[in-house]
Amino acid sequence: MTEVTGPVAKRILVTGGTGLVGKAIQKVVADGEGRADEKWIFVSSRDADLTNASETKALFEEHKPTHVIHLAAMVGGLFKNIRYNLDFWRRNIHINDNVLHTAYEMGVQKVVSCLSTCIFPDKTTYPIDESMIHNGPPHSSNFGYSYAKRMIDIQNRGYFEQHGCHFTAVIPTNVFGPHDNFNIEDGHVLPGLIHKVYLAKQTGSALTVWGTGKPRRQFIYSLDLARLFIWVLREYDEVEPIILSVGEEDEVSIREAAEAIVEAMDFKGELV
Repeated sequence: MTEVTGPVAKRILVTGGTGLVGKAIQKVVADGEGRADEKWIFVSSRDADLTNASETKALFEEHKPTHVIHLAAMVGGLFKNIRYNLDFWRRNIHINDNVLHTAYEMGVQKVVSCLSTCIFPDKTTYPIDESMIHNGPPHSSNFGYSYAKRMIDIQNRGYFEQHGCHFTAVIPTNVFGPHDNFNIEDGHVLPGLIHKVYLAKQTGSALTVWGTGKPRRQFIYSLDLARLFIWVLREYDEVEPIILSVGEEDEVSIREAAEAIVEAMDFKGELV
């Protein structure tokens, strides 16, 4: 929780405040992005079970936020999503519904939720934009998580049309940075590759990159994303979600990402 000395105009509650993006927002706020009239409150699952409506309401009543950045979610890598698609759907639907409805009931002025690029249709055209979210089913491997995230956009529109609520969402590209999840099976691409390079160095074995290595991805550093989140909270006034990403010219293949990590970590073994 940030300390303020003057009058507080905004009390900003950040759910999922100890995760990758939450920690990044906490750092940039502490490093000077926070304003004198803002009180930032970072909470995690230790503070409340957001799948539980009563605990969610108690959390909001305790902190009385005027603004919310909603990052909390059940997340995981490819293999965890494949195994537990129903769990990803149910838990995230409960979390999102409780947070948004409690924000409405408590008169929160603005909510910025975090979506994911995996919500876009599996079969689509490029470049993608925000209008294409609902144009077809997402990839079957993580349909539970993807559809639950899509529903935030539906809820935001519903709360705006029926109640005039200022709820919106951002769609960040692949995020990496401090406090990432480096689990090889349950983490994302870059931290998983970093962990695999570390293990290969420790054992003197070759580094194996799953798949062809040809798919191309965009990556954004968590501290850069944090600054963009704060801009959206303060300046972005639309209900429609907004993509937060690097330019298409900065796309890299998975193999190129692996090669960059190999160079940065001074790995001398074989890359296969």
